Amino acid sequence: MKYEELHAEMVAAMKAKDKVRLGVTRLVLGELKNAASRGGAHEITEEETTAQIKRTLKQTNETLEMSEKAGNNEERTQNLREQVAVLESLLPAQVSGDELAALIEQVIAEVGAESKKDMGRVMGALTKATNGNFDKPAAAQMVGARLA
Repeated sequence: MKYEELHAEMVAAMKAKDKVRLGVTRLVLGELKNAASRGGAHEITEEETTAQIKRTLKQTNETLEMSEKAGNNEERTQNLREQVAVLESLLPAQVSGDELAALIEQVIAEVGAESKKDMGRVMGALTKATNGNFDKPAAAQMVGARLA
């Protein structure tokens, strides 16, 4: 997702009075602006935006897990679930299923992997090919089965 698209999402959330989406987009935009100001003035790239959304999603998921374990504030837990859903909707669709299987075969051929020892190289190349946007547990299982 591009920075401009994220900003447009924030404006749309304001107009729709969607408090959860507005809060999440403001949070991510604020973090991006802070990171950009620390690193010197530069154009915020699509990769930086996606990486920030993933970081925020990871943090929110961790908070959600702790909230569910504590089990004492259902309203807060539900709000965190909604935030996770919004963050996931901001990310591009993950490569999975048949598309992932075909990509794994292609990467194995490119890397020349022959045994389980090469699994790290295959997963690294797969991460580069998809920009880390794939179902990692499913991919690891497929690669492991293929290289067994």
